[in-house]
Amino acid sequence: MADVVVEVGGWEHQCCGEAIERDQLVDLECIRHRGADGREHLVESHHDFPVDERVRGRVVDVQVVHHGGVARPVLCLPSGGALRGVDEDDDGHLEDPWTGEVITSTGEEFLVTVRTPR
Repeated sequence: MADVVVEVGGWEHQCCGEAIERDQLVDLECIRHRGADGREHLVESHHDFPVDERVRGRVVDVQVVHHGGVARPVLCLPSGGALRGVDEDDDGHLEDPWTGEVITSTGEEFLVTVRTPR
């Protein structure tokens, strides 16, 4: 088994991204992106085709990335509609996974760690 980190967020997720929860089985379509740090990153994409890689497995961690690059664990990543405030069933708030405390964040980027079978 291997843990793979996928960057999720920005306009792509706000446009049509679904909620992602811990322990959920996912099949994420990703593109490879070379970051400012020179390393290759996987970024979920709903619009760039062909995709470079599909990441399939169980979500073991979700983090919101605050401005300044500090990441904090959250219970789940709300849907894009919830983050935009147009989802009738979800207000888009973020929660600490262990305390249930509401987290205030202006970050639009998330890190989703997926445990894959390979």
